Amino acid sequence: MTSECFVYITLPGQAIFTTAGKFVMDQTRQGRPLGRFIYGKTYLANDAAVPIDPIELKLTDTTYETQAHKGLFGALRDASPDFWGRRVIERYTKSTSLSELDYLLHSPDDRAGALGFGLNPKPPAPLREYNRTMHLEKLQQIADAIINDEELPESDADAQQAHALLGGTSMGGARPKAVVEDEEGLWIAKFNRADDKWDHARIERAMLELARKCGIHAAISKRTTIGDRNALLVKRFDREKADEGYRRGRMLSALTLLRADENERDKWSYVVLAEEVRKLSSQPAEDGPELFKRMVFNALISNEDDHPRNHAIIAMNEDWKLSPAYDLNPAAPVSSTHRDLALQCGDQGRFANAKNLLSQCRRFLIEPEQATRLIDEMENTVKTQWHAVARAEGVTEQDCERIRGAFAYEGFRQ
Repeated sequence: MTSECFVYITLPGQAIFTTAGKFVMDQTRQGRPLGRFIYGKTYLANDAAVPIDPIELKLTDTTYETQAHKGLFGALRDASPDFWGRRVIERYTKSTSLSELDYLLHSPDDRAGALGFGLNPKPPAPLREYNRTMHLEKLQQIADAIINDEELPESDADAQQAHALLGGTSMGGARPKAVVEDEEGLWIAKFNRADDKWDHARIERAMLELARKCGIHAAISKRTTIGDRNALLVKRFDREKADEGYRRGRMLSALTLLRADENERDKWSYVVLAEEVRKLSSQPAEDGPELFKRMVFNALISNEDDHPRNHAIIAMNEDWKLSPAYDLNPAAPVSSTHRDLALQCGDQGRFANAKNLLSQCRRFLIEPEQATRLIDEMENTVKTQWHAVARAEGVTEQDCERIRGAFAYEGFRQ
């Protein structure tokens, strides 16, 4: 059976949706999902029109087709809900057998990037009201109920309300979250779970600050307290507050840039990603070395969750560039001699080792001498400052001991 929807986009400098085209989900004769997308004639005639994906979906009157990613084009998949968003939608719809198109249509307006989806050729009006930071305690309660498969709090028994409150999506991430607003703009509120082994909110905030000390352009964040737990607020870098509302930036994940799927780990590569970023970036001389530093930082903090949805490029106007770094979290692996990243980073594959990181540095537009100096400086910063940064962010000494083994591990210099 054929299903279809209209695809909307917020053009650069605007805060309202424009209809960009139509997406159709069909099947091949063999029963495989087949996605088709075509830009609308009115959109193609618009002088302000920009491509949804400048590589895979260029601005032409071509009918694009794909059988990859369950028939979902990469740029559309990036606007689809992450693991947490899908869990909320499944709770709301009382179904776990939804199609990819169902997830797109049930996602709320505050998804990542500049796209929207609907059944009407005319786009909906932009969302004017968001959860306020003063509602965080209510959001935390609803998130806990969803995690524990419990009944929602009586005051929020209406499933529609719960879906609206917690349906905010971002690229990558299985942890509970919601989009909230304060006088500064929009934030992604990331909640601690009752069963967490350590205080994720404080530790992730500390890692973002430690990354900044290593010269990395990291997302703006702040901590807040909800009852007896903490939450992390990460400023949305795909939104700009304006008098007329929020301007939205287009966003493509590294998963899309690599033309890969979640289960195609052989295609996950920092080296290849560096080349793809260079093709699209308006500032490749800055973005190449920046991606290199993030790769090194992830190795130095044993961030094993640096998957391709945790890297992205963004375009707030016509130009693309690397997004700020986000989702930086240490792990506490058992081995002290060998640790891997999620993406290949050199001649020795995923090995989080200084020599391996150096082996392909020129692909990031960095000469070996400069790359060596960067690694040395970043290693020293992480070794000498991680504990002080963590404590300054309120991480307890007990939690510091739990993550101590993550930093500049022995095998990094083998």
